Amino acid sequence: MSAILETKNLPQDYRPVVILEAKNLTKNYGPTVGLSNFSISLEGGKIIGLLGSNGSGKTTLLKMIAGILQPTSGIVTVNGLTIGTETKKIVSYLPERTYLNSWMRIRDILDYFEDFYADFDKAAAMRMLASLSVNENEKLKNLSKGTREKVQLVLVMSRKAKVYLLDEPIAGVDPVAREFILETILSNRAPDSTILISTHLIADVEKVLDSFIFIRDGQLLMAKDVASVRESGKTVDELFREVYRCL
Repeated sequence: MSAILETKNLPQDYRPVVILEAKNLTKNYGPTVGLSNFSISLEGGKIIGLLGSNGSGKTTLLKMIAGILQPTSGIVTVNGLTIGTETKKIVSYLPERTYLNSWMRIRDILDYFEDFYADFDKAAAMRMLASLSVNENEKLKNLSKGTREKVQLVLVMSRKAKVYLLDEPIAGVDPVAREFILETILSNRAPDSTILISTHLIADVEKVLDSFIFIRDGQLLMAKDVASVRESGKTVDELFREVYRCL
């Protein structure tokens, strides 16, 4: 099964720029199937929800796009490039679990990102951290869970990337923190960048989405523009529950 998410009501000569494409993507973990014959083509400049329950294959897909996992079969490209060193320069990835050492001070983490990523905007990161009243001399382990989540998002969104992969960025934090996280995503993205947000908390995130992908058991169920769902009188969350209930 494959799908193409396209923008409607554009000039007749408009040619969509495909930023990410997966063709027959499969990932097996021994006898367990993480992703099965998954194909999709995504336009640039959108915020796209990768929506599904826990264990549906969301993290597997994001890790393959980020170049952390190799597919068992099939291919995935970013900006027309095979996953590798060049795509990692334009993809900013927020994993579900942090890879930062808890003993590090915030200022050291900023320096680490500045040294490692050529597109990291340290000044922008410092402005966002200041808005959180985060002391740069504080150690990561001394921050609350919600603040740690915010700091990690600030780091990821301070890169000038073409594609942002956010794995469950609002899971496990309170509603106020969720609002801050979503506002940070909206206010710190370049207009032509693409953001792929993985979550099972659909009602909380759907207001920022342009398009969505439903995934279950490693397979693509549906891919649509959010506007088309709203025109039918439903929310994305309602459609999700309806589709999953029917399976």
